[in-house]
Amino acid sequence: MTDIAPLITTDTREAGSAAIELFDPPMCCPTGLCGPTLDQTLLDVNEMILALQAEGATVERYQMTSQPQAFLNNAAVMRLVREKQLAALPITVALGRVLKVGAYPTLAEVKAALNGAAA
Repeated sequence: MTDIAPLITTDTREAGSAAIELFDPPMCCPTGLCGPTLDQTLLDVNEMILALQAEGATVERYQMTSQPQAFLNNAAVMRLVREKQLAALPITVALGRVLKVGAYPTLAEVKAALNGAAA
């Protein structure tokens, strides 16, 4: 069975300190991996997070309902949420810059952003 990457961390750092930040849409549970059927997209995201963490990248995930301050602390994320509302989510931020809006990135896109290449 695949390990599930934790959504909530006990780390007290503010949003913006992780290499990769995922601003998730509202989900039924912290990882979205719950219920009678699993969403393949969320399984893929979980595997991507585990791969990034195995390579030493810091990854944080935030949900608006449980961690609103993370959204409020990121002006670019809040601008997108105000403009597109929930359609903007998920939003992925890599090294402080918005990488993808409205869908989760692939592992290749995240690695390219972390390496400074255009995704």
